[in-house]
Amino acid sequence: MTEASSPLRLRPLTKENILFYYFPLKGMLSYAALSVNVMNPSIAIKLLPKRDVTNFLLIHTIFGTTLYMYSRPHLKALPSNKRFAYSICGSVLFSFGSVLVWAVLRSAIPRNQGLSTALGLSSGLLIAKLSYDYLENNDSQAVVKKN
Repeated sequence: MTEASSPLRLRPLTKENILFYYFPLKGMLSYAALSVNVMNPSIAIKLLPKRDVTNFLLIHTIFGTTLYMYSRPHLKALPSNKRFAYSICGSVLFSFGSVLVWAVLRSAIPRNQGLSTALGLSSGLLIAKLSYDYLENNDSQAVVKKN
């Protein structure tokens, strides 16, 4: 089992863990909150009536997922500038693609706050899991090519 695929647990506060474990974890919490915010914006409005938190959540999601992708084994052999460019591109596509999916879902379902929230969280979980599996597959192929 690789470091990236190990179960969620507390890790020592090292530079590596902060950048490539805790920030990505915070990014996924922001991603979950973003899914609820897009699918059921009334929750955020009740909590923060004078603030739109969408951009805040989106930026934190992009930041966390960029760091996560940057640390993936299949990108390690690339120069840092390409690694960063690929990571930010993947993160932006993941984040904005998710927002687009949620916007389409929201317009296609009946106006029901519970249903919207549940569908936002469950679709976000599905998208995140599929993306994680995709990255794991790429990592496993990169390791196979080295041998």
